Amino acid sequence: MIRPAGLFAALFCTLVFCTTASAAEPASHRMRVRIEPDTHLLEGRDSIRFGTARAATLVLSTRFRIDTLAVDGRRIDAAPRLAGGFQRIALPAARRVELRWHGTLAALDRSLDHRDTLTYDEPASGKDGSFLPSGSGWYPMVEQSLERYELELDLPAEQRGLVPGRLLEEREAQGRYRARFEFKHPAEGISLIAGPYRIDERRLRTAAGSEVRLRTYFHPEIAALAPGYLDSVAGYLDLYERWIGPYPFSEFSVVSSPTPTGFGMPTLTYLGIDVLRLPFIRATSLGHEVLHNWWGNGVYPDYARGNWSEGLTNFMADYAYRERAGPEAARAARLAWLRDFAAMPRSDDTPLVRFTSRTHGASQVVGYDKSAMLFYMLRDMIGEAAFDKGVREFWRSYRFRIASWDDLRGAFERASGKKLGTFFAQWLERTGAPDLRIAAARSDPVAGGWRLQVTLEQGAPAYTLSVPLAVRTASGEITRRVALSRERETATIELPAEPLSVALDPELRLMRRLGEAEAPPILRDAMLAQHPVLVVPTADAAVQTAAHALAARLLERIDTERTSTSTLLVAGLHADIDAWLASEGMAARPAGLETTRGSAQVWTARAGDGRIVVLVSARDAASLAALARPLPHYGRESYLVFEGARMLERGTWPTQPQVWTLSTRPAR
Repeated sequence: MIRPAGLFAALFCTLVFCTTASAAEPASHRMRVRIEPDTHLLEGRDSIRFGTARAATLVLSTRFRIDTLAVDGRRIDAAPRLAGGFQRIALPAARRVELRWHGTLAALDRSLDHRDTLTYDEPASGKDGSFLPSGSGWYPMVEQSLERYELELDLPAEQRGLVPGRLLEEREAQGRYRARFEFKHPAEGISLIAGPYRIDERRLRTAAGSEVRLRTYFHPEIAALAPGYLDSVAGYLDLYERWIGPYPFSEFSVVSSPTPTGFGMPTLTYLGIDVLRLPFIRATSLGHEVLHNWWGNGVYPDYARGNWSEGLTNFMADYAYRERAGPEAARAARLAWLRDFAAMPRSDDTPLVRFTSRTHGASQVVGYDKSAMLFYMLRDMIGEAAFDKGVREFWRSYRFRIASWDDLRGAFERASGKKLGTFFAQWLERTGAPDLRIAAARSDPVAGGWRLQVTLEQGAPAYTLSVPLAVRTASGEITRRVALSRERETATIELPAEPLSVALDPELRLMRRLGEAEAPPILRDAMLAQHPVLVVPTADAAVQTAAHALAARLLERIDTERTSTSTLLVAGLHADIDAWLASEGMAARPAGLETTRGSAQVWTARAGDGRIVVLVSARDAASLAALARPLPHYGRESYLVFEGARMLERGTWPTQPQVWTLSTRPAR
């Protein structure tokens, strides 16, 4: 899940305030908006006030036309500057700006999938739903400024709608629905949502003593899910109030979207109907979106210096829930992060400090997974008590303010009493991760025990690391951490019993580039590959069409020329795939993926030269075509079985940690 929506975050950052963190008093909007979903019409009027007279630039989509414009009561004509689908209107210094505008919204496109929504940048409307994101220019944004607002929404009676903020009143009269909202805190922008919703409401007294209005705005077909979602939201508010501090708003709403959306905004989350139906969403993604009301919507990232909020939210929500499930579930989550990082081409890597929002798979690996791993390692370094203290101090200090990675580092330094500059610099400013390996190990008996010497290598330039080593001895396993700050270094460990083997970071507590045996191939290896090539070993036209459609959905790029280093996606009918494997000298399909299981089987393999190959074997062309929508959601799997579009089984090939076996000395 993302906050704000993919490209909208990047657009908003570019257009409004992210170039520099403006210290000016936020602009205040008093706005009225009428929307007619049938005709996609939007009409609006706005009164914008500033604390002191100042020049300003308004940003509005070229979809809209300004009907009237006045500054301090004086009508003016201002020629807009057009660029990139937006118009910028430069205004003279004033304390009050009043304008009316109207235009036609894009038609709602229900065929969008989740990947499409990351880059779709139009305010859209229709009977099934309207979504006008903050970065799309649907209202006159004040460039380089945070904004407060009061907004009245006018819709047909069968529609309901909302914007982030406190609901002041709502009513239905004369065939119209009207609702009025206010947002008194400095906000990054205004998003507007509407649809044919049924509303369920509950009032909650939080752990901090505040009263919060909980609501669901659900399409009729999922209205029965409302009580469960209200229960879950109440639980998450209690969890994060106790962990971080008081919930900063007076309401929280879960709103359904007719497209497979997953957005978080202040006081609400906007999730696709099919997403809300999934049984695990209440236990995973919902909490992530609730937490964004602290990180991202309560403290704003300084996008010009990097977005820390997705990683911190990922760590304190998605990963925290895995930790509560037990050590094995938590390790599996860390393995998934590192395995995704191993699948990403090095040429697609960027420094974490440059991440602003997720627009493709590689940006998610860096901005969500690597960032969450940073916070995991930080907690390991300073301890859980200091980490939690730093989180609470950061919240108290920067609530409804813009904060950077440096501000976050300062909070953890004050909480722990440790200097963390080196730690943050190496993980934020550099691409990649250390290529750690055990280069040598030997042991010798000494008085009272054994001495183990382990030589570690990590590549250049070196990171400053505390490397966990698990030593298996004759009397049990012992874990030690050793310092490593050079490209090659030998550590000495005193042990009470003879060491038999030593394993490098078997619990995956470090951000590092996994070795080949530690990172068995997964679908994401092909999805993120730099030069993937589609192979369809049949001339059947229907199979060819289905395979190319699948590749277009699954791969971020497709090459046409096969080379000795190409990652391959091989898709076809069962007999075609089996014949292709034999012709390439590769192992036959794995046990458990027989052609009699389901209508299609998918698995990853390594060719003899080390290249990764993804095999998609289907009963017929229709079975192959059915994979186009579901398969891109299973990037972390090594194998899957489908019946039509329904996943029957999935899993990953086993991993092998780096282990150095020591020769045992003969008994004397």
